[in-house]
This record gives sequence, C-alpha cells and structure tokens, in this order.
Amino acid sequence: MNFPFNVFLAAFASAWATTFFGLPLWRRWCVRAGLVDDPGHRKIHDSPIPLAGGFAVLTGLLIPLLVAGLAVAFIPKVSAMVGPLAYGFGKRATQLAAIGFGAIGMTLLGWLDDRHELKATPKFVGQLAIAGLVAWSGVRITLFVPNEIFSYAVTILWILTLVNAFNFMDNMNGLCAGLGAIGAWLFAVTAAADGQYLVALTALLTAGSLLGFLPYNFPNAKAFLGDAGSHLIGYLLAVLAILPHFYTPDRPNRLAVITPLLVLAVPLCDLAWVVMLRARMGKPFWIGDTNHLSHRLVRAGLSKPRAVLVIWLLAAAIGSMAFIW
Repeated sequence: MNFPFNVFLAAFASAWATTFFGLPLWRRWCVRAGLVDDPGHRKIHDSPIPLAGGFAVLTGLLIPLLVAGLAVAFIPKVSAMVGPLAYGFGKRATQLAAIGFGAIGMTLLGWLDDRHELKATPKFVGQLAIAGLVAWSGVRITLFVPNEIFSYAVTILWILTLVNAFNFMDNMNGLCAGLGAIGAWLFAVTAAADGQYLVALTALLTAGSLLGFLPYNFPNAKAFLGDAGSHLIGYLLAVLAILPHFYTPDRPNRLAVITPLLVLAVPLCDLAWVVMLRARMGKPFWIGDTNHLSHRLVRAGLSKPRAVLVIWLLAAAIGSMAFIW
C-alpha cells in the first residue's frame, strides 16, 4: 500500500485546527472557573494566566478521532479509502480505548493537581493506576525478556518516568509543548517509514494538537499547559514510544529499541540531572527549583525564548540520530 499522505495530512491539520480554534473557548472557561496560574514565587508572569492548554490539546486529539471513527463506521467510501487503517482500528480497539481513557485520566489528574495541589502520594497513585491500565491493554515493553511481570514493571516505570520528565520540563513558555511536538513528529516519521500507519496517525494527531497550542504559549503566554497539559504530553509521548515495532524480522537490529531514548533524550537527561542534584542537596526530588537546563542557559546569558529554541534544536538533532541509527 502507498503511503496514505492525504489521510495523515487531514489528521495533522484537523488536530491543529481543533486545538487552535478551541483554545480561546477553554481560556474563557478557565477564567470563569478560576483555573488560572497566579503570579508568585518562581513565576515568570505578572498576571493570572488560564491553565487551558491541557484541555485544548486533549480535545484536539479526541474530536478528530471521534469524527474519523464515525466516518469510517458509516461512510463506506471513507472506510475503503483508509483500508489498513480501518483494519488496525479494529485489531487494536482495546488498546486504543485504554490509551484514550488513559489520556483523559492523566488530564483529569493534572487538573486536580492544578486545582488542589495534590500531595506526591495521591498523584503517584493516580499515575500508577493509569499506567497499569495501559499495560493491561497490551501496550507493553518487552525488551526481549519473555516475562509478563517484567513487561508490566518496565512499561509502568517508563510511563511514570516520561510523565514526570515532561512535568519537570514545563518551566518556560513553549518548552514542554515544543519538545512534545518534536518527539511526536519524529515518532510519526519513523512509524510511517516502516508502514506502521496507525501509530503514525496517532503521533501526527499528537503533533498537530501541540502545534495548535504553541502560538498561545510561545514566546508570550496567553495560556499555560498546567499540570493537566504536562501530564498529558508526557503520557502521550511515553505511549508513542511503546507503540512502534522498532525491531522487526526485516530489521533484526536489537539496538533499534533504543530509538525512543534518542527521541526523548532531552527531557530524560534533564530529569536525571535535577533528580540527582536534588538528592545530593538533600531535597525531595518533586520540589521544583531553577536547576533545569533551561534555567542554566538563561543564567549563561540567553533570553528565555532563545533558551527554549536552543533546547528544541538540541532535541531535534539528537532525535534525528535515530534515523541514522
């Protein structure tokens, strides 16, 4: 089958448009509901900013998926056009449902944190439950170890790590969403090149949604992701890293499974660095500070937008090495 370019272009564009044009509605709702980030300690803004990004990105994902699902189900021409994609939807229905519920769950968990500033334990339990749901559905990492308990443990650990890595990276305008869009785009290209069309479609929906949010967040913020958005982005990138088959009979290089580590190297390394630094300082690792890569670049003399651009370029460069690999 030839690459269904028009289908993927429609997915990307519809996700972008849904997020971009839906975000003003979410901004107004957040203002009425009091869901805003007030100025304060370690804040870079001097007026309340609506925490609308997570909800806008979620609708940018779910509404195009809902419309596409209805079109495939009730319009025969559409079903015939997408071909293997429709087959993939049917074959992975349980996994897709779990991923969708997980996305909603992560957004709601982040929303509760934005609203009530959850303590570390209940937030961790919520993340653990959602990661467990995804692993139960069959979306799991194996690493060539034929042991189900090992597979569950590694998958849950991976999802928890990425969720918190992107949560940590949400410290400057555009940084978290931009890194998410770069990662999703790289996973989309990798999956499409291998004929994994359903994975590519999911990744393009994610990239489109995040790029639809960015104009409201970078360089000057009219909306923030909030914990709802950063939780959602970390979750989506963790799942997108699991879904593709990097090792196949046609490509029997086991080291290909490290592709996600290259694509997500920047948030993972930043997480590892700040956790180790806080441990050395005797501080809880979940208490924020200004020792992230972005903060260090600013202290080195870069403006905040330039620091974000440098990190984006670094992430794109390292992630692109996956293709060479």
